[in-house]
Amino acid sequence: MSQFKDSFIANTAAVRVRFGAGVRRMLGEEIESLGATRALIVTTAPQAAMAEEFAALCGSAAVGTFTEASMHTPVDISERATAYAKKIGCDVLVAVGGGSTTGLAKAIALRTDLPQIVIPTTYAGSEATAILGQTKNDLKTTVSSPKVQPEVILYDAELITTLPISMTITSALNAMAHAAEGLYARDSSPISTLLAIEGLRAFRDALPKVKVTPNDIEARGETLYGAWLCGTVLGQVGMALHHKLCHTLGGSFNLPHAETHAIILPHAIAYNRQAVPELLVPISELFGDSNPGMALYRFAAQMGAPLALRDLGLEEVMLDKAADLAMANPYWNPRPLERKAIRDLLQAAFVGDAPDL
Repeated sequence: MSQFKDSFIANTAAVRVRFGAGVRRMLGEEIESLGATRALIVTTAPQAAMAEEFAALCGSAAVGTFTEASMHTPVDISERATAYAKKIGCDVLVAVGGGSTTGLAKAIALRTDLPQIVIPTTYAGSEATAILGQTKNDLKTTVSSPKVQPEVILYDAELITTLPISMTITSALNAMAHAAEGLYARDSSPISTLLAIEGLRAFRDALPKVKVTPNDIEARGETLYGAWLCGTVLGQVGMALHHKLCHTLGGSFNLPHAETHAIILPHAIAYNRQAVPELLVPISELFGDSNPGMALYRFAAQMGAPLALRDLGLEEVMLDKAADLAMANPYWNPRPLERKAIRDLLQAAFVGDAPDL
């Protein structure tokens, strides 16, 4: 059966996407294609050496590096980075890294409207969206704007062969969450659904191979393909309970982004299955379990993903506050949010139990 709907809207952005092992070496060509001549390289402190490598790839176009990108994109860092970008007079941003780096480049672009070239080193998928999540005063909020949509994405499988397996797995599950929630998004389209299914399939097939052989270039390339598809879904439709919970836990309790997504995903899907079981059938079919929440939980466990929020440093006394925050200004969700049910969901995720089916 096709995914046809008799009425829908599909939004797509004009983004240039290049795949290929070694494609990062085309960076100078991509800068030139944008008509830019002054590039600022953005990354994190642990990737400072990589920033220098990419500055060399930019050649004479490189005019500076900023290596303070941080998890959840704190506004104070974004403002400092923006001031530096203006000071050096850059005309293009080159972001090399995961979601933290992409988020910082987007934050600078929001304030300057500079074009962005993103070279991902994880599977975050945020490079494929016009969405920026940023944190101020322990609250994470999101903004959507064409200004934050990167113009060019370079997916280079060589860059992620050394990504530690633990980070590989949690980052992949983070990306899969975009596709899983896209299946029941209120503004989904046949296109977003097809992208979601194909993205989940790519991770299902390639992630076990990467776990066994981390330097498998073909498998790594397929996981990047999955990340792009899942990220594109995130850029086309609105997210729901899963992302609300993860933004709450990340922004208010400073939990690591990808690990939190990995833990919450099966529980959020199980919660919403009660309202839209037919829309989650693709997950059951792909992962071989009639209960989609349990299907994702078992896949995560098989991959060796973290399963318990307490292992991330969250204290049990924080769960009531987390539930209250999740109920405040809730995202649209196919199943109404019920305070007790959300608190029970968080409790199961806290101890690492299988989702309540």
